[in-house]
Amino acid sequence: MNHRLLGEILVETCGLDIEALTEALRIQGEKSGRIGQILIDRKAVSEPDVLKSLGIQLYLPFLPTLPTENMRIEFTEQIPIQFLKKYNIIPVMKGNEAFIAVNDPLNFQVVDDLRLALGWNGIQTILAPHGVILAAINAAYDMGRHSAEEVIEGMHDDDDSESIMSEIEETADLLDETSDTPIIRLVNLMLSQAVKARASDIHIEPYQNKLKIRYRVDGILYDKLTPPKHIQSTLVSRVKIMAKLNIAEKRLPQDGRIEIRIANKNVDIRVSTIPTSFGERVVLRLLDKSNVLLKLSDLGMPKDKLGAFDGLIHNPHGIILVTGPTGSGKTTTLYAALSTINTAQINIITIEDPVEYQMDGVAQIQVNPKIDLTFAKGLRSIVRQDPDVILVGEIRDLETAKISIQSALTGHLVFSTLHTNDSASAITRMIDMGIEPFLVSSSVIAILAQRLVRVICNDCKEPYDPDEESLKSIGLSPGDLEGRKLYRGRGCPPCLHTGYKGRMGIFEFMFFDDDIKNLILKSSDANTIKRKAVENRMITIRQDGAQKVLDGITTIEEVFRVTQK
Repeated sequence: MNHRLLGEILVETCGLDIEALTEALRIQGEKSGRIGQILIDRKAVSEPDVLKSLGIQLYLPFLPTLPTENMRIEFTEQIPIQFLKKYNIIPVMKGNEAFIAVNDPLNFQVVDDLRLALGWNGIQTILAPHGVILAAINAAYDMGRHSAEEVIEGMHDDDDSESIMSEIEETADLLDETSDTPIIRLVNLMLSQAVKARASDIHIEPYQNKLKIRYRVDGILYDKLTPPKHIQSTLVSRVKIMAKLNIAEKRLPQDGRIEIRIANKNVDIRVSTIPTSFGERVVLRLLDKSNVLLKLSDLGMPKDKLGAFDGLIHNPHGIILVTGPTGSGKTTTLYAALSTINTAQINIITIEDPVEYQMDGVAQIQVNPKIDLTFAKGLRSIVRQDPDVILVGEIRDLETAKISIQSALTGHLVFSTLHTNDSASAITRMIDMGIEPFLVSSSVIAILAQRLVRVICNDCKEPYDPDEESLKSIGLSPGDLEGRKLYRGRGCPPCLHTGYKGRMGIFEFMFFDDDIKNLILKSSDANTIKRKAVENRMITIRQDGAQKVLDGITTIEEVFRVTQK
């Protein structure tokens, strides 16, 4: 029996133009890739056309839609949603009908793994569009979320959970009645699971007809629970009681904190509530106090940058700025720098909002706007305390910037952060605030821009061949892969089936040499300054990320995600 080519079937069944097919084959010869995808990208055919033709070629049925109404969703208990989304595959069972819907029929291994996990030997495979499968996955897991009662029921069988719960410090409790005890258990379980999953934040989000609980793990939010809407106010009240907030006040934002102990970990939780149309939205920021401060060498800086940065932080005076968006690890980098230079011979004072790490031998001041203790006011007092090194949590306004610069010019080493996309933009930001260019060039000695990328999980790391377009997106070419393999995570239980576990920094280090200082006096244009820095051999954030891809630490997708403008 002759094997028919996909292009031939598309010409016969979908009226594909021969010239379009010839052009697509030429592109495939040059860049590789699948002929069907190339034709879809060039809009020569539609995705259903390709799937129908693949069905003819491989003797598989094609369904343009999936029967999601009244679909049985037992599989949501066994199969992680990340696995199905990653491979765009879903097991469908409705009544006596059962099949596995895939978008890529050549993923034989994945289909076999799913059959094995479900015990679905001999069940037919069918083809369906990418968007249709994705919608079906979301629908199934929305229906299949544990109700709060089911989660709590499960706790009785989980001795580990119970022992962990006993470690949680109890607070004065207005809801401690038999009928509401499950709420307390649910909140405790929610916190313990978040710590186990290495989550940095828990979001409790009310919507019109539902309540959603999400965890942020390695910078990405994942849906975890959808408890019944009717427990919303009790759940939020329980969290507010633990954080010592006013449970009667539901119209104003509130901030508080909870300190708990889970197993051997002391966890500090900052709680923030805001009123929304459908009830109070709560975000809990988790900070594991037992985490040891990172050393500079643990941050992921290349050796040459590490050596240069280590030299700069031992300078007697000047400003070192760390820039990047919220959650890019700026504070962690600054604390690593402080812990490196923290000795009995120097006086280090910080002013922060909030104080995130406790550090021996360092005086730390918490900003408090309620009593008018701002960065600027605190900084003025710090200067009178005879410091050698000052850490200013963030330069937010002209006054703070001026005092920081004045401190640097009068013999202090000042560390601070700015929210800008790259190192050159920090210069523009300071000049826009109203700082004279000559003050910037004479006080700032270096700017470090950074982002956090997720690290490929070591338990499920596998090599693969990327396409040229992906490489190009982060400034690499096939020639750069000479003698190297790129890796990605397949997804496994330890990494919650994401393919990633933990994070690492990627950096852009702008050293203020004479060229940069002279240029700042003439121009505050970030692009001009960046071009000059690159001419002087500055490695950009994306280039540093690309190197970490080549070193097998992270993926192309991660670097592109955090560095795209």
